[in-house]
Amino acid sequence: MIGTFYRAAGPDKPAFVQVGDEIKPGKVVCIIEAMKLFNEIESEVAGRIVKVLVDDASPVEYDQPLFLVEPA
Repeated sequence: MIGTFYRAAGPDKPAFVQVGDEIKPGKVVCIIEAMKLFNEIESEVAGRIVKVLVDDASPVEYDQPLFLVEPA
């Protein structure tokens, strides 16, 4: 495990992205917490979020897909 996946900046905050949202490179899509450091993860592609592949507050590994994106 490299960290914990979070869809929002806090429990009372909205998710960074939802299914159906359009994204562009540089858009923050989630946060990964590793060793008490919260790292914003930015999209590397443009497209539309089709599916979130990881549950909120779940452990994640290196190279694990987090979202299914339909390219623009």
